[in-house]
Amino acid sequence: MKTYENTGNKDTRSGFGAGLDVLGDTNPDVVALCADLTGSLKMDAFKDKHPERFFQVGIAEANMMGIAAGMTIGGKIPFTGTFANFSTGRVYDQIRQSIAYSGKNVKICASHAGLTLGEDGATHQILEDLGLMKMLPGMTVINTCDFNQTKAATIAVAEHKGPVYLRFGRPKVPNFTAVDQSFEIGKAVKLQEGSDVTIVATGHLVWEALEAAKTLYDQGILAEVINIHTIKPLDEEAIIKSVKKTGCVVTAEEHNYLGGLGESVARCLTQNHPRPQEFVATQDTFGESGTPAELMEKYGLNAKAIVEKSKKVIERK
Repeated sequence: MKTYENTGNKDTRSGFGAGLDVLGDTNPDVVALCADLTGSLKMDAFKDKHPERFFQVGIAEANMMGIAAGMTIGGKIPFTGTFANFSTGRVYDQIRQSIAYSGKNVKICASHAGLTLGEDGATHQILEDLGLMKMLPGMTVINTCDFNQTKAATIAVAEHKGPVYLRFGRPKVPNFTAVDQSFEIGKAVKLQEGSDVTIVATGHLVWEALEAAKTLYDQGILAEVINIHTIKPLDEEAIIKSVKKTGCVVTAEEHNYLGGLGESVARCLTQNHPRPQEFVATQDTFGESGTPAELMEKYGLNAKAIVEKSKKVIERK
């Protein structure tokens, strides 16, 4: 069984900040806009080094999306930054009309997504954003798992032509992917070989999936773990190939089971290779205030839950 080393807990939002800093130095067309959350989005380095390309719009997220859309007409590559709730739910009309419908080259970068936002509570813990964004025609949707992958993804989306939603988080989580990785949009990453169950995970649940695979291995169950960092376009070929081998699948995400990664995988399999599936996700509910660890435990978004669902889906084969 392959093992992964946690090189130190880091927040994925800092990975975004690091990637944006690189882009500031290497791509003069990149501009950054923020809705009064520069520190929270880790955009300080870009702001300090390139003040003429940084725009603080204040608490005016809808206006920020409109400005970003307009900037693309002049050839700029705008990166917008605010919390995930304000990046999607608050400004959905502006994204739909001015960015997605118009096919504008805007990178919507969203921090503090999901339950791991923690103590700020349900009003800020958006669990519907992946669904909102993946339903927009032409929108690429990315949800990264650690600092290194977030940095690589941030750099990669600047080269992608078209609107992108890039989702990352607040807490410090295990950093385990390669420092020098090549990030390929729409390409799944197989982290673990297995033959008994496929675990397809995204974002903060990828590390939990690897931890679950260890537990299952000790119990004689070989889990194949796939990191789906790109929700849309989905790497259907990788999923189908794995499930043809294992005969069942568990999907794991820090998102509502309605509209998220799990539903995309279910659609893929229904159309191509129907097999039993279990969902590790929130169950059509809002969150609440608490520490990230407390909330992930209460809402069943951790390695223990993935182990339980894996055993359940194996029984259904």
